[in-house]
Amino acid sequence: MRIGLISDTHGLLRAEVLDYLAGCDHIIHAGDIGDPAILETLAAMAPLTAVRGNNDSGDWAAALPARVSITLGTLRVHVLHDIAELDPAAAGDARVVVCGHSHRPAVREADGRLCVNPGSAGRRRFRLPIAAGELRVSGASVRANLREFPAR
Repeated sequence: MRIGLISDTHGLLRAEVLDYLAGCDHIIHAGDIGDPAILETLAAMAPLTAVRGNNDSGDWAAALPARVSITLGTLRVHVLHDIAELDPAAAGDARVVVCGHSHRPAVREADGRLCVNPGSAGRRRFRLPIAAGELRVSGASVRANLREFPAR
C-alpha cells in the first residue's frame, strides 16, 4: 500500500507534487491547506484524510478535525498539524504520526512511533525545500520516504 503525505500547501498545489501522489491508495494532508479546492483535487485522486492547520479558516476548514486517527489496512496513523500538540494518549496505538507546520521534511522514530513531516508542498518559506512524502506499507512493515522538488 502506498500512502501519499502532503502538508502546508497554503493554497498552492504544484503539478509535480500531484504527479508524485498519482497512484496512491490513500492521501493524508497534515494541514495548512489554504483552499478547499486542494482537498477536492486530492480526493479525486484517492481516498483523503485531512486535518485543519493553524492557517486554515472559514466554514470549510471548521468542518475539518484538528487531529484524527485512522486505520489503513493494519496500520494505525495519527494525523495532526503541529507535532508540539501531540497528545500520546490521543494517538493511542498509532504506529505512525503524520504532522506538518514546521515546513521541515523529517522522518524519525520517537517513543516507538514513526513520526513523519512531509514538509511544505506549497509556497517556499525561507530556504526550506518544497517536499512531500509517502508511506510504503507491506504487511507489518512501514517505511517513510520524502521527496524534494525544485523551487519555482
